[in-house]
Amino acid sequence: GAVLVVGSADSGAQIAEELLESGRKVYLCVGHAGRVPRRYRGKDIMFWLDALGVFEQTVDQFSSPGDRFNANPHLSGKYDGHTINLHQFAQKGVVLLSRLTGVDGYRIALAPDLEENLADTDKLSEGIQEGIDEFVQETGMDVPDPEPDPVDEIRSDIGKNAPLKLDLKATGIATVIWATGYSFDFSWVHLPVLDEYGFPIQQRGITQFPGLYFLGMNNLYNRKSGILFGVGEDAAHIAADIAERA
Repeated sequence: GAVLVVGSADSGAQIAEELLESGRKVYLCVGHAGRVPRRYRGKDIMFWLDALGVFEQTVDQFSSPGDRFNANPHLSGKYDGHTINLHQFAQKGVVLLSRLTGVDGYRIALAPDLEENLADTDKLSEGIQEGIDEFVQETGMDVPDPEPDPVDEIRSDIGKNAPLKLDLKATGIATVIWATGYSFDFSWVHLPVLDEYGFPIQQRGITQFPGLYFLGMNNLYNRKSGILFGVGEDAAHIAADIAERA
């Protein structure tokens, strides 16, 4: 049967792409997650995000504590790495839907925000490229001039006619994949250590309770706390605190 993927951040977009390539009919509920180009001006996006200092941004620089939970932008490492573009998905047959707001039996309700979400998705990519261009100009870095990416130039007006309801049975959807992230379960920690968002109250993983630490969480201290690129620095910080207490 057809498949409904709920969530269009990194994992949801990659799952939708692979299902489409396997011959499935795919429906994708699109949220607010943006996209970034896989490569730009001759270098991988991870190089640019590092050069721009994005990964070093600490959580106290976020506009709101709730920004910790923003979805990761979508792109892929498959086929030597490539950009993911939801407009291209639509061209290839993926049915783009707006954000899912409710379920009643086999019927789902959808928000009237697909056009807005697609615009926001493109806006992030454009903003990243502008930031890279400014960085290159300021530093005089020797890199190729910007080249238009045909994938980036694809646009669709699919958002204007998106349905607000969908019957899963009528559309032949037999599987729903929830790519909406994970919630926390710290019920086993019997200490007042969580904030209003359910996130641990800590300073770079160190809590006010001796012996209680948190490590490897997304945006724990900075934007790289939850990935292999940066978790080691947080681990060293915690290890130093443990050694000092000992």
